[in-house]
Amino acid sequence: MGLADYFGFDEHDTDLRTEVVAGVTTFLAMSYIVVVNPAVMTQITQDGEVVKPGIALANYSYAETVQMLAVVTLLASAVAMLVMAFYANRPFGLAPGLGLNAFFAFTVVGALGVPWQTALAAVFVEGVLFIVLTAVGAREYVIGLFPEPVKFAVGTGIGLFLAIIGLEAMGIVVGDAGTILALGDLAQSPVAILAVVGLFFTVALHARGVTGSIIIGIVSTTVAGAALTYAGVVEPGVLAGDFVRNGSFAASELPKAQYDVTPLAGAFVEGFQDVEAFSFALIVFTFFFVDFFDTAGTLVGVGQAGGFLNDDGDLPDADRPLMADAVGTTFGAMLGTSTVTTYVESATGVEEGGRTGMVALVVAVLFLLSLAVVPLAAAIPQYASHIALVVVALLMLANVTAVDWDDLTHSIPAGLTILVMPFTYSIAYGIAAGIVSYPVVKVASGEADDVAFGQWLLAAAFIVYFYVRTSGVLAAAV
Repeated sequence: MGLADYFGFDEHDTDLRTEVVAGVTTFLAMSYIVVVNPAVMTQITQDGEVVKPGIALANYSYAETVQMLAVVTLLASAVAMLVMAFYANRPFGLAPGLGLNAFFAFTVVGALGVPWQTALAAVFVEGVLFIVLTAVGAREYVIGLFPEPVKFAVGTGIGLFLAIIGLEAMGIVVGDAGTILALGDLAQSPVAILAVVGLFFTVALHARGVTGSIIIGIVSTTVAGAALTYAGVVEPGVLAGDFVRNGSFAASELPKAQYDVTPLAGAFVEGFQDVEAFSFALIVFTFFFVDFFDTAGTLVGVGQAGGFLNDDGDLPDADRPLMADAVGTTFGAMLGTSTVTTYVESATGVEEGGRTGMVALVVAVLFLLSLAVVPLAAAIPQYASHIALVVVALLMLANVTAVDWDDLTHSIPAGLTILVMPFTYSIAYGIAAGIVSYPVVKVASGEADDVAFGQWLLAAAFIVYFYVRTSGVLAAAV
């Protein structure tokens, strides 16, 4: 049986050339994650003080840790996409999810103070649970219970959430005691100036329809930073790493290839040691909710962008792509990274005509080939890599047009979903706000019959979750 017969090219009105082009397009659109995921997941320490939480490996430098996480990102993504290709037969690319990796690093490891090994153990457990729930069809059923306005609002909410993370890393947005967020001192910050130029350059490339515009923008901004440092325009370490000195390159400081991921692989097993059962269960519970609804929301957002949703806003046979992310999540946790999910950039391949799992297969192969350039990941500064988050955020705002804003029973849950995500720094909280508010506004409008029993249960479950998450029970247990 050839590829055409296996993937059903004729049935999906496509051919090998179209699928390969679509796969390359999707790869170029989402390849930035190889740089961004390690940047988000890795702990940064300055003068002995942790300035960004995340994974830190004893006896290994920041650059070496970044490269290990880049390798893990590529392997976990490839495994998930092979499942997507041969089991789900969908043109979706998968990788560790933006937002989910931030939840891992900033909330679980940072705010709650949970060791990163234990956080990986929690991701592994919920990954196994997802495999079981997906196998019996429970995840697809729960996703089907999402109110329509929440489904259509998730993509936009995720976009705003990613935008804040990206703009802050670029120095465009800064924390402020009076207004919470404020504009950074752009004119006085070389990082912010270069990040702004890089952002507009990337947006311009995308507007011109240049394939791989995001990765081109990231690399160009990085090279510009290195060049300015090399020319002595800025001090070493401001725009480029220490391997770029005034007027010269310090070859000894270039990142060495680091493909040995044994310090990360299997670290989740250590996370099970000396863990109090109740506190660990609460961590898994928290991850489960965030992961479940983040993944569900992203999958719906990707399905919407690719035109795969039916008239009810559901993705047909969703259990198959859900299994791909469940397997990817479990395997990724075993290797040392956060939850794997479907990427909205998959829509770029769909726009090129990709319709089958052949697209996912092409992306998986290209991810594996990318192992050859892993050392470059450590040379990408955050202000450059996080340009991707802002560009993706802009693309995801388009989903908001599907919401019926003239109907208050739709606009209120959708609006809360969109607003709560960035303001609480949590995708799951935004989805929760929409799901809890939906039956409330329906009852108030005299349309209680439109609310399914399962939707009431979902709302009640989220109320319990909010209590556990905000009452101090989880923090006290940890």
